[in-house]
Amino acid sequence: MNQQTLIIIFLSVILFLPLGLVLLNRLRMDLAAIIMAIALAILQLFGWGMIGPSNSPEAASNSLTGFSQPVVFTLIALFIISRGLEKSGVTRGIAQQLVKVGGQHERLMIGLFASVTAFLSLFMNNLAAAALLLPSAMEVSRQTRIKPSRLLIPVSFGSLLGGSATYFTTANIIISDLLTISDPPQERLGFLDFTPTGGLIAIAGLLFLTLWGKFLLKEREPSTDQVLARYTGRELEDFYQIGERLWVARVLPSSSFVRRSISNCDIGKKWGVAIAATRRGREEYTLPMPDQIIMPGDELLIIGREEKISAMGKIGLEIRPDDHEHHLSVEGVVVAEALIGPHSRVEGQTLKEIEFRKRFGLTVVALRRLNRSYRTDVGEFQLQFGDSLLVIGNSRQMEDLKKTSDFIVLESNPADQPLNKRDSILSVTIMVMAISASIAGVPVFIAMLCGAILTILLGLLTMEEAYRSIEWQAIFVIAGMYVVSLALVQTGMADLVGQYFLVVVQPFGAIGVALGAYIISMLVTQLMGSQVTALVTGPIVISAALTLGVNPQAVAVAAAIGCSASFLTPMAHPVNILMIGPANYKFTDFLRLGWVMVLISFAMLIVGLKLFWGL
Repeated sequence: MNQQTLIIIFLSVILFLPLGLVLLNRLRMDLAAIIMAIALAILQLFGWGMIGPSNSPEAASNSLTGFSQPVVFTLIALFIISRGLEKSGVTRGIAQQLVKVGGQHERLMIGLFASVTAFLSLFMNNLAAAALLLPSAMEVSRQTRIKPSRLLIPVSFGSLLGGSATYFTTANIIISDLLTISDPPQERLGFLDFTPTGGLIAIAGLLFLTLWGKFLLKEREPSTDQVLARYTGRELEDFYQIGERLWVARVLPSSSFVRRSISNCDIGKKWGVAIAATRRGREEYTLPMPDQIIMPGDELLIIGREEKISAMGKIGLEIRPDDHEHHLSVEGVVVAEALIGPHSRVEGQTLKEIEFRKRFGLTVVALRRLNRSYRTDVGEFQLQFGDSLLVIGNSRQMEDLKKTSDFIVLESNPADQPLNKRDSILSVTIMVMAISASIAGVPVFIAMLCGAILTILLGLLTMEEAYRSIEWQAIFVIAGMYVVSLALVQTGMADLVGQYFLVVVQPFGAIGVALGAYIISMLVTQLMGSQVTALVTGPIVISAALTLGVNPQAVAVAAAIGCSASFLTPMAHPVNILMIGPANYKFTDFLRLGWVMVLISFAMLIVGLKLFWGL
């Protein structure tokens, strides 16, 4: 047995043993990828030509090259930009519009959610797009009584369909990069090379989901934790009956409050009411700060009993009931619920005595005890175990409150929060600029990294939020499996497997090679996931295409689309796994609809390869 045969045997063991443990749920995919990369590095160190020439131990450093690939930096940047879009409220605004358009019509809602997710997936990572719409779908389900199981597979499949038509899908980026390490190296796929063929598949798939999807979607009761989902700010306000005592006060030039700080005015102490938010001119409402100076024309959102509010009219305030459906959330004020926990040190004390506002910067606008809500003189109540407080403040202040054991903080669902106009415009502009630069010829990873840096520099995200937005598991999987792909090419295993692949597809000519690439990628994806499949099958089908003289870019597109056809099993793509818990899906629920989607993708792929690639 010669050394080359031994090398291929060792590579097979390194590849299939960890992946087998992954399939048996005995090993995480990211850990398996790193183990494979380290094992290849060790064999290279001892002179085996796994990821470099034989007897070249210095080539063991190639095991780290996965972390330096453009695909890694592209994904990191996309995660950051996507988080900026989410935080600014762009996707939340889309969801609110979906409720207005779709109403109670189940078929229309299925089509809308699938289409919007597909649209978002054109510009952002599939998982990020679906994750952004998941809370919206759950909110729509809660409002319309449409079961989550009828909406979440459309969200998942919509993201996969959109992903097949864009460069930004992880598998598409990976396979494009694999063309450059083939033998001989080939040109990367262009930014729009996936769009014509993938667009046909997306349109056909979305039409099917809209018109006939409801007949194949299983109706399942959501899990208990989803039934008990968080209240929105609007619902919390209704529960505490805030709307009955919400007023808008405009500060007149003659008011005694003019040019005085909010804390100096002692509004809570003198009148027993609370300022929930303030606004100056055409600006949006913001949280009141103790040192904020009140100026003529300022608007104050005040909560209190009518008789107390009326008395304030004598000090130069023009007061009227709030006309925005009587909700603070509509004005952009973030609310949360704080419960007095067991063994709390604040029990028996008042909010004034513990200096709640001074300690946490939060404003308590209501207190609920047993079945009654109190919205006036809240600071005078002695706190008891079981009391719940409705508080307003920013995310940092909420985090500070969470750190104390005296309160249990339940944050509201942000589904009813309005758009942050400045941030949403900036985040959309950044995404459009990055995409435009990519189309104009700027390398995608550079364009996206510039967009991610702008997202941070413009204050859309903090550095901490940027780090948290990155799916590090995906980064380690790709970096580790890239080394495996390098080994498949370096050892000749890709050529060997490609020869067997050729035996099957050669009688069908060029179109047979491309369709074979789709089928093998689609089947492997159902068990290994699209990202890993792209790294394993990509080198094989590209090698086969080069051997036969078939356009390798066309075959690469077919293989990438096969990776996006992750419709048959939950483990085929992380976006499928994401939907299982909220909708209470079973394994067979994906197969029930997925087999039709696979056939639609296959049929439209044939049309696309004929029309756009001349195969």
